[in-house]
Amino acid sequence: MVTSDEFSAGIGSYVIGRSNLADRIVDAWRDMDASTARLLREQPTEGRLLFYVLMSDMIFFLSWSIKAVVAPTAEAAARLPLEISFFLVFALLCRTSAIYFLSIVIGSAARVLGGTGTWRETRTAVFWGALVAAPFGFFFALVTVVLSAMEPVFPILGADWIALPPYWLSLIPFVWFISAGLARAHNFERVSNVFAAMSSIAVAGILLAMYLRAQGVI
Repeated sequence: MVTSDEFSAGIGSYVIGRSNLADRIVDAWRDMDASTARLLREQPTEGRLLFYVLMSDMIFFLSWSIKAVVAPTAEAAARLPLEISFFLVFALLCRTSAIYFLSIVIGSAARVLGGTGTWRETRTAVFWGALVAAPFGFFFALVTVVLSAMEPVFPILGADWIALPPYWLSLIPFVWFISAGLARAHNFERVSNVFAAMSSIAVAGILLAMYLRAQGVI
């Protein structure tokens, strides 16, 4: 359990470091391997790791609020479930636990496949990767705003192949940065192998969710 003092200390020790959070995120975009290696050497506190997750949660919630409620494209609005507001609240409340669970699952899989990272190192890589990828979700949310605004003038922007991809393209950097961090944490030589495996899992999860949705389960 993370106490308020530990959480504050984790944030404070990070903010007064040699570079701020925005600088580190940009640096991770350039070289996620080196960024993760540096973070692992720093051995961040549990409060700092929790701060990363909560920051990514907030950006995720904001980006999906924009894409699904504030300025959805006409095609997306027709396809999004009516209970989207409940989904957003659920995501905000449960995403942190889901990322902890994701860390356990992929960390265990990595160890089975020869990885050497500890549970804490896995958690560090996953939480940092989630935060590094979060701004891409916000970027694609802004893309939907532009599409929604321009759609009355250019109806072609309402086509499925243009209107829908911005809702899911942010999943690619999410999987990529977590894969790169996981490869460093577990000393895997090829990030591409980790990315391929995690991409397969993500696609399988999306297909399962679509099937359950079609069956009325969710």
